[in-house]
Amino acid sequence: MDSGASRLETAYLRETPAPTLPPPALSSGALGWTRKNLFSGPISSVFTLLTIAFAAWTLPGLVRYFILDAVWRADDGAACRAPGAGACWAYIGQKFPFFMYGSYPREWVWRVDVTFVVGAALIVWLLAPKLRGKQVAAFLFFVAFPVLGFVLLSGWEAVGLPKVGTDLWGGVLVSLVVSAVGIVVSLPGGVLLAMGRRSRLPMVRMASVVFIEVVRGVPLITVLFMANFMLPLFVPDNWSPDRLVRPLIGVSLFASAYMAEVVRGGLQAMPKGQFEGAMALGLGYGRMMRLVVLPQALTKVIPGIVNTFIGLFKDTTLVAIVGIYDFLRTVDTARLDPLWAGPSISTTGYVFAAMFYFIFCFGMSRYSQYMERELSKDRQR
Repeated sequence: MDSGASRLETAYLRETPAPTLPPPALSSGALGWTRKNLFSGPISSVFTLLTIAFAAWTLPGLVRYFILDAVWRADDGAACRAPGAGACWAYIGQKFPFFMYGSYPREWVWRVDVTFVVGAALIVWLLAPKLRGKQVAAFLFFVAFPVLGFVLLSGWEAVGLPKVGTDLWGGVLVSLVVSAVGIVVSLPGGVLLAMGRRSRLPMVRMASVVFIEVVRGVPLITVLFMANFMLPLFVPDNWSPDRLVRPLIGVSLFASAYMAEVVRGGLQAMPKGQFEGAMALGLGYGRMMRLVVLPQALTKVIPGIVNTFIGLFKDTTLVAIVGIYDFLRTVDTARLDPLWAGPSISTTGYVFAAMFYFIFCFGMSRYSQYMERELSKDRQR
């Protein structure tokens, strides 16, 4: 009797695993993502509905103005001034070379294009984590590329490249040059200033503190004016810096002061055990900072570093105050052409400028987030 009951009980036990059931429809796929991110609660649902209502109210008009009623081809602004005309993209097409190169001689713009292509390739090589040879890429970008860019952009008669004065540079060329120089100089400059502010040598610490606080205590416009008008007073006339070099120096010093505080925050966030462990291994101050402390400190403040870079890129528009034709200044100047005067034409130019700055700033922001995720994966592994 007992054996029969035992056989009866075991007959109901499953010998193979039960098949895996799909997740509920409301928690997977597009429907699950929508529920989790857009309708996760009452407040989220209200804001989602308000956003949808706002988009339904504004998007049709924007699509009609910028696409459907837009003027795509025209020889002048007459068509853009017609009643009911939308955005004047023909104006962007006609003035695009001026927006890109300013008054740079048109027969030599290939030199600017080569500089852009080489610089972009080296930046991709440096920033793509999966590409190898970073030391070679760093040498080419920080040593060889500046020399190549200077020769191509400024000219060198010995190699058959006529001189092109910086007074003819403008547009995207100037904006990228100013922002690239400021970004490249500000990070090592900020690291040195941050280390100087934490130094045990009183004079080094005091000099760093004074520089950082003075520069951060005045607007960038003030620094640009001082660099433009006061730098020539400290050197002989024949050594006076170029009109473009002056704002480059001002922007670099300004960005370095702000970067110093970002880096100092990362250094202060480092546990004391990292310093003690490095010293216990017999590492000197220089090797300790280079191999142990700075890599971890800079990783902790990647958002702050990129935020400083983004602010610097947008602040390049202020060089127009000292007579430099950056991208926004070329857009503002081109709209004064009598052939292309009109309200919709000016609006289109400024929208195009906003798109330019947004693409670059958004790209830097997304890359910083990508690097944070990659570094987080490395730490977990």
